[in-house]
Amino acid sequence: MPVTIFLLRAVNVGGASSLKMETLRRIAEAQGCRHAATLIQSGNLVAGHDGETAAAASRLQAAIAAEVAYAPAVIARSRSELAAVIAANPLPLMDGQDPKWLQYIPLTATPEPGALERLTSTYDGPETIALQGADLYVYYAEGIGRSKLTSALIERKLGVASTARNWNTMTKLASLADEIAERS
Repeated sequence: MPVTIFLLRAVNVGGASSLKMETLRRIAEAQGCRHAATLIQSGNLVAGHDGETAAAASRLQAAIAAEVAYAPAVIARSRSELAAVIAANPLPLMDGQDPKWLQYIPLTATPEPGALERLTSTYDGPETIALQGADLYVYYAEGIGRSKLTSALIERKLGVASTARNWNTMTKLASLADEIAERS
């Protein structure tokens, strides 16, 4: 049984785009996901399922939209894809660097050629940026909250939707995926 990490875009603890993780697990299970588990209240779901990863993500996205007042994008990576994302990290942390400032930003698609150059040519900040296919990595050397390298800017310049998770969350999601795979 494939195990997939589903990352929901713009799911917050409060406000109009709030989605309780209990509700997310219930929706996922109704769509045939097994061993559905969430991590923190920000739209992280790991589950086993039948079929292809992209099809499972589409079913989940449609089911969420049918139940709640908004339709967050669902960006999915299979367990093996996530392991590759972690192994291929082009921005390994150096001594003293905080993993919470390293962001993995999965994209809904691979940007067109030249997209990264459009981003880096119009933005001159202290962040380190690397793009590998549909996976963007950013190290926010001075923190995320004050950075001008926002999700909106990234999406506008790359031409694709995204979400972001810090490196601590990604490694926890990988461990959770391994646990679910062992149960299956």
